[in-house]
Amino acid sequence: MVIGAISGKAGGEAMYPFVNGIFKGLLAFFLLEMGLLVAKQLREVRDISPFLIGFGLVLPLVNAAVALTIGWGLDLSVGDMTLLAVLAANGSYIVVPAVVRYAIPEASPSRYLTLALAVTFPLNMVIGIPLYYWIAGSIA
Repeated sequence: MVIGAISGKAGGEAMYPFVNGIFKGLLAFFLLEMGLLVAKQLREVRDISPFLIGFGLVLPLVNAAVALTIGWGLDLSVGDMTLLAVLAANGSYIVVPAVVRYAIPEASPSRYLTLALAVTFPLNMVIGIPLYYWIAGSIA
């Protein structure tokens, strides 16, 4: 964000082809590759422990609560607090699996991708976002 603020509109225009053009194609290839990686290890999905599933359900709610508290302390608007909570609760469904894959190569993709995409993502979509919005509206 600092680099974007410093480079201004000219910097944004210089990056336009990468952000709006090639990025979508590269993202599609990345997601396809991650999906193939999980498909190769699909049998391991059954080995995910109840602890990990609980972790994938509880920690996002804890992170969202911390973010809402910070947003309330900063006197953010309802929309800004909701967005902050959503971002804190999910940790990025695309970036984190990629980082984990390369930073911790011994980690099982079937576990971290399953937790991110089959546990935490649905939780945030169905329960989390409406809950965070309601809480933000209640405390703003």
